[in-house]
Amino acid sequence: MPIKFHEGSKTFHIYNKHLSYITCIMENGQMENLYYGKAIRDKEDFSYLHEEIMRSLMAVCVPEPGLLSMQYTKQEYPVYGTGDYRNPALTVRQENGSEIVDFKYVSHEIYGGKKKLAGLPATYTESDEEATSLDITLHDSVMDTDLVLTYSVYEDYPVITRSARLVQKGDQKIRLENVMSAAVEFPDMDYEMIHLSGAWARERYVKTRKLEMGTQAVQSLAGTGSSSEQNPFIALKRPHTTEDTGEVFGFSFVYSGNFLAQVEVSTYEMTRVMMGINPQGFSWELSRDEEFQTPEVVMVYSDKGLNGMSQAYHRLYCDRLMRGKWRNHARPILLNNWEATYFDFNEEKILNIAKKAKEVGVELFVLDDGWFGTRNDDYQGLGDWFVNKNKLPNGISGLSRKIEEMGLKFGLWVELEMVNKNSDCYRAHPDWALQIPGKNPVRSRNQLVLDFSRKDAVDFIFDSITEVLDYAEVEYLKWDMNRSLCDVYSAAAGYQGKVLYDYVLGVYDFLDRLLKRYPNLLIEGCSGGGGRFDAGMLYYTPQIWCSDNTDAINRTRIQYGTSFFYPVAAMGSHVSAVPNHQTGRVTSMHTRGVAAMSGTFGYELNPALLNAKEKAEIRAQLAQYREYQELIREGDYYRLSNPFQDNFAAWMVVSDDRSKALVSVIRLTAEANPPAAYVTLKGMEEDAFYREKTTGKVYPGAALMEAGILLPAAVSEYEAYQIELERV
Repeated sequence: MPIKFHEGSKTFHIYNKHLSYITCIMENGQMENLYYGKAIRDKEDFSYLHEEIMRSLMAVCVPEPGLLSMQYTKQEYPVYGTGDYRNPALTVRQENGSEIVDFKYVSHEIYGGKKKLAGLPATYTESDEEATSLDITLHDSVMDTDLVLTYSVYEDYPVITRSARLVQKGDQKIRLENVMSAAVEFPDMDYEMIHLSGAWARERYVKTRKLEMGTQAVQSLAGTGSSSEQNPFIALKRPHTTEDTGEVFGFSFVYSGNFLAQVEVSTYEMTRVMMGINPQGFSWELSRDEEFQTPEVVMVYSDKGLNGMSQAYHRLYCDRLMRGKWRNHARPILLNNWEATYFDFNEEKILNIAKKAKEVGVELFVLDDGWFGTRNDDYQGLGDWFVNKNKLPNGISGLSRKIEEMGLKFGLWVELEMVNKNSDCYRAHPDWALQIPGKNPVRSRNQLVLDFSRKDAVDFIFDSITEVLDYAEVEYLKWDMNRSLCDVYSAAAGYQGKVLYDYVLGVYDFLDRLLKRYPNLLIEGCSGGGGRFDAGMLYYTPQIWCSDNTDAINRTRIQYGTSFFYPVAAMGSHVSAVPNHQTGRVTSMHTRGVAAMSGTFGYELNPALLNAKEKAEIRAQLAQYREYQELIREGDYYRLSNPFQDNFAAWMVVSDDRSKALVSVIRLTAEANPPAAYVTLKGMEEDAFYREKTTGKVYPGAALMEAGILLPAAVSEYEAYQIELERV
């Protein structure tokens, strides 16, 4: 049993072959966090890990027999008002105005498997043997409220998941104003914090900062999870940690709303990590017999560097977060018409593009924005999910069947969470938009946000889009969301503090209902590009559009940062037209193809405008991708360079049995008469020999990982190379 409770020392040891996590019940009934790190042998008593030192002005909550002080204790779920002056994981406003709580241990339960979280996405198990879980119940007697801390440890992954649940049993109404999903404390501050930050068209750039005394944090207040600016993921690594060696602790939030990821270093160099729903704009009232469940935090421990952390997240999220048909299934190679036509299309033009796409070997045609209502520009039509018969006289059903007859699958773009003022939906239901009475609403892209915390609004949109999908051959849906939330006020909610959280639950409920109705539907998430690329959405949408920026050179950085946490199988990545629509850069078809093969492959261009040479290149790309798509999707991914620092971007995937590898390299700079450039590989079998497919040369595995492989001499700027290796 990988979770043990030692009755004598009141200690819980959560462990597997990779890690140990130790927590205990203190003298005052609260929980202490004793250890988190590499797996250690179990023993009856780990009390030597408790630090107890008399300090000047120390606030002592238990004076006898020791000197227990919350200010200098590594707490499991800290609260304010106990003599601890650091930031708390929980703030509860009581009827008398007090925020001081005292949750003491009552009971615990250890069980096989993992329970579902009500209304929320989370990692899961398919048998009780895959993981073991622990529920620790604490109770505040004044409020008569339970706090349940839940832990799950997977058997085969270096992973522990955390969440918290509050249950109000008393008669008074309490208000939750801050509820973190997890808190972890470390005894020192010798770490660097990694986070993924950016903006539209440069999402998830890797940022690293040394921890200092005080608070460092990343957060989102955009209402939509990560937004393009901050991703719900942080990691702490030791300063000497590299891609392949050293300790790193990853924290990922399985939620698509406002979040806070905070690291606080005390003046005694203790480090407290907390992650959960952002308290700004959030409050939740609980009356008798009501509960509140926090989203899940997924914690990964690696002593094999950053690649070890990333590969753990990749494997777990591909196998036990994504669901359904497309979890471990080859995704269709698609062509999207957006950059080919924007809003300017009719059925004839679309069918011509689809025909040309079929000729070069594309498998799925996706019709993007502009097919519904009066949607001829950004100012109108959102909310009216009925077909624009002026553009498509035979409707989506007629168009999809014609495209299916060509031998292509058909996909459709939607933006169901939005509404334009110039729409039938808004004119009939202006109260369905999030806006504050008496104030001019804040617009973005000329649209407002529908109130998905309202069941009537969600049901209307659900019925509208299923009326289309029920009668058409739609096998793929691109779920877009092109703005963040402002003016968060619901005309239906009596208490506004719950709207943001209920909005996210409304989105999850909609997606869940959609997938139950259409179990074979592939949904790709999108939010102004990569603005809602988070683990919560992966539960429903097994691939997410990585960025609206399709420039191959910029994409090396975006996809590099994304890979720290998210698997290649989740990254929507396409070959687009040149000059690139975001940067104006011109790169070769080959270079664009190499960049796009680090993800779910597809095209964003008009194949009718391609010359014979370009069409031949696409056919060759598709043949190569089909040969390697299983390896790309399921192999171990390694970062071989840092495109923020190096002159080239390089990465590779290796099969589980180490028999095949695909290495991709893109030169980022051009130099006259450059020095020789080698790329050093990873994950190969040391004692094996590998043949390079193009040249026929045979290399020892150890030599590939130690000496590397020489890249061809540069001929032009932004050249790309793919090295295909197979064990002899």
